[in-house]
Amino acid sequence: MSFAQMFSSGLSAVFSGSHFFMVLLAIVLGTIFGALPGVSATMAVALGLTFTYTMEPIPAIVFLVAIYCSSITGGSITSILFKIPGVPSSAPTTFDGYPMAKNGQAGKALGVALFCSAIGGLFSAVVMFAMSKPLSSAALAFSQGDLFAITFLGLSILSVLDMDHILTTIISGLLGLLLACIGQDPMAGVKRLTFGNRQLLAGVEMIPVLIGLFAVTEVLKQTSVEKRLSAKDGVAGTGGHVDTKMPTFREMLKIKWVMLRCSIAGTVIGILPGAGATIASFMCYTMENKISKYPEKFGTGIIDGIAASETANNAATGGAMVPLLTLGIPGGNAAAVMMSALALKGVQMGPLLLVNQPDYLSATFISMVITNILMVVVAIGIAKLFAKILAIPYSYLGPIILMLALIGSYSEGGFVGVKIMVIAGVLGIVVKYMHLNSAAIVLGLVLGSMCEEHFSRSYLMNNANVFKVLFGTPIAAVVMTVCILMLLRPLFMPLIAKWRKK
Repeated sequence: MSFAQMFSSGLSAVFSGSHFFMVLLAIVLGTIFGALPGVSATMAVALGLTFTYTMEPIPAIVFLVAIYCSSITGGSITSILFKIPGVPSSAPTTFDGYPMAKNGQAGKALGVALFCSAIGGLFSAVVMFAMSKPLSSAALAFSQGDLFAITFLGLSILSVLDMDHILTTIISGLLGLLLACIGQDPMAGVKRLTFGNRQLLAGVEMIPVLIGLFAVTEVLKQTSVEKRLSAKDGVAGTGGHVDTKMPTFREMLKIKWVMLRCSIAGTVIGILPGAGATIASFMCYTMENKISKYPEKFGTGIIDGIAASETANNAATGGAMVPLLTLGIPGGNAAAVMMSALALKGVQMGPLLLVNQPDYLSATFISMVITNILMVVVAIGIAKLFAKILAIPYSYLGPIILMLALIGSYSEGGFVGVKIMVIAGVLGIVVKYMHLNSAAIVLGLVLGSMCEEHFSRSYLMNNANVFKVLFGTPIAAVVMTVCILMLLRPLFMPLIAKWRKK
């Protein structure tokens, strides 16, 4: 299929029938969900699943991608106006966005955030479109050992997912791997951890777990907060009214290299399985602070800081879709939710998907382009009306979120799905109380079964020779070496630090 045919196919997927209106709805919902404190991008995508059960696979991924991209952008609204990030990846935006708003420049801060969000998102969409099909074609030549090595690389990200809490992050990942073991062995058919329950033979349903860990846990967490945000909690001088001002041409030129560097870095970080928008945002903000000619101004209200954060976290959205579409490995939690939703509709993600059905790539690309353009307009309107949204008592908002969560879980797994959602919600509270990492649990759960399946097949094909499984091909040898170095990094870094001090 030529570029023109793919482009035409993507346009028809987005604009045919009522699909475009569903994309608009997704942009509005995603921006609102992203702006609401306590509602992450993953939770927004999980709640958006409720709207996709009657859709065909391609319109469903278009809808979910629109929610995903717009929710990342929506998080900048509360970051700037209230110093509370709507999504975790917008946390660095508070460092300079809120000081600018306190100085009476809330409109300019919002304008810079929205403009840079669009640039980062569009850049990553183009990279995704250019890279996905060649990578998918190349991946068809991968052996089972290569696929295991690449999947294991995703699990190795655990060692750098949270550098300040490496031990608890790895424990969380192991807990996710334990959950992935529930059900039947993929090769031998042996029952594992089912406790005599036939409904667990197919394993733990992914979507109820994700909804429970992110949606239910956050609702329970928010109900324990004594004080809710309101318009009067916003920065002084706004009076509850904000007029967004897009950056001038001179300001665009000033931050052009910041946007370029953070677009590239954010996309690359987004491609790494398990890394995601939050890591991209923090890393790019730190990078720009280090290389800036005026690092002392960072944190005082400078548009470079906002540009770094918002460009990077939106660039990570397109990057996260690359391993999902080409290898069937989710680049982040939100991508894992999309993968589960498509698997529910019988779509098998992986190298053959884009070879046999390139419409998925073109539809995702056009959806990201349209979303990154229209979400600027939508976010401007929502920023003006956000004080009214914040005025909704959580006694109403919380039950609405729980209702959508129940519908999504029941549609996926019936009453068993609801039970899993409730258990996952309780588990989420325990995870937060014990300072474990929910993202690491999801990473282990999503990649665990894939890792096991690829390893088992390669083990049989190589006559039970483990060395050939791990290092039998050049690709597997290189990737596994990288994995080993990443896993051993936390042990050697303190020794290297001591050696440098001597």
